[in-house]
Amino acid sequence: MPLPGKGVGGGLGILGVIIVVVIGACLGGQNPLSGGSGGGFDGFGLEPIPAAPEATQNEAIDDPPDAAGQFVGAVSGDIQRLWTRQFRAAGLEYRPTQIVLFTRSTRGGCGPASAATGPFYCTRDRQIYIDLGFFNQLSQRFGAPGDFAQAYVIAHEYGHHVQNLLGISRRVRESSTRSNQNELSVRTELQADCFAGVWAHSAYQDNLLEPGDIEEGIGAAEAVGDDRIQATTTGRVNPESWTHGSADQRREWFLQGFESGDPNSCDTFSDDI
Repeated sequence: MPLPGKGVGGGLGILGVIIVVVIGACLGGQNPLSGGSGGGFDGFGLEPIPAAPEATQNEAIDDPPDAAGQFVGAVSGDIQRLWTRQFRAAGLEYRPTQIVLFTRSTRGGCGPASAATGPFYCTRDRQIYIDLGFFNQLSQRFGAPGDFAQAYVIAHEYGHHVQNLLGISRRVRESSTRSNQNELSVRTELQADCFAGVWAHSAYQDNLLEPGDIEEGIGAAEAVGDDRIQATTTGRVNPESWTHGSADQRREWFLQGFESGDPNSCDTFSDDI
């Protein structure tokens, strides 16, 4: 997957307005929970991994010299070029963010983060956090190797940034109740998967993908499905506790974005998921 490149794709249209209206209409103006969806924390959906006993807080790495850091920077740049174009086409302003790369642990706007957390987007400081050792876990623990599997993870977290800029994250938090918060979380995460697929479409159009890249992305989406993780860690599958969606759902919504290249196709709040 040679990078960087230039992002293209369908227009953003009025997706943000549609989602806000749909959430309010479908939920009937129910009272919000004060904490909302994770209190501003949008994780990737991994089961916690115990941190090493000797782990201590480290500073974030602004410009890591290693190949992993360079790859993350290249993918990040291409994703943000895409969303800048999408927002501009819709008459909106895209506000860039950055990925905070760290080793073992760090602290940000949503509190402490460690390798046990998995990648996440913090709505409070509008930054993405990724531990440099995570991609080894993705390959070895979850069986999803390849550079495009990693790119899918990055694009998913940028999908949360897009949701935040459009006001979707705020409305989800305001609309969450004890009875619907898991469902809303699943719909939010599947939309981020779809937005990741929109970027994959852009990368494909720009001839940035290599044979097998999309298959790697699909493999990663399936590997972190709630049902796959529950079956592996507990031996049981409990759909009522899902917060990110099943392997099938995550694959289908990633492909929805990839095949359409249009963020307007990512309305997980009104469509049947």
